[in-house]
Amino acid sequence: MRLLVLAVGHARGTTEGTLSEDFITRAANMGRRMGIPDVAVEEVSVSKARETPKRIQDEAERLAARVPDGAHVILLDARGKGMTSEDFAEMLGALRDAGTRHLAFVIGGPDGLGALPNIRAGRSLAFGPQTWPHLLVRAMLAEQLYRALTILAGHPYHRA
Repeated sequence: MRLLVLAVGHARGTTEGTLSEDFITRAANMGRRMGIPDVAVEEVSVSKARETPKRIQDEAERLAARVPDGAHVILLDARGKGMTSEDFAEMLGALRDAGTRHLAFVIGGPDGLGALPNIRAGRSLAFGPQTWPHLLVRAMLAEQLYRALTILAGHPYHRA
């Protein structure tokens, strides 16, 4: 199973970007040993449209175009459902074991995430009821991906 984080905005040169890259690299290294050959991040630019609804729509269209065919899609959305780290790891393991080829996590931009045209999401995931900056959500997701893989591997990183 390949893990893909699709996100609006460029994180390079930001503190959140450095943190995200670190955890994505760790997750990729851990994943290769566990049937997950690739953990990657793809970015699309923040829309330059003047009106918020148009920006959200433009970004959603560009994100949807990057979702691999047949991917299981998880949206990162404040209105989504929260999960414990253990439940998140169990979900990743179950999707991997079921033969899922691509698992795509989709993160919107500063204005939020619109409906992805022609994409049916498997679930919406929230990191609590608060609103988080989109670059920080990327870093939090990267850490949770790494944590989930360490849980599945029995690695001591997760000490709950």
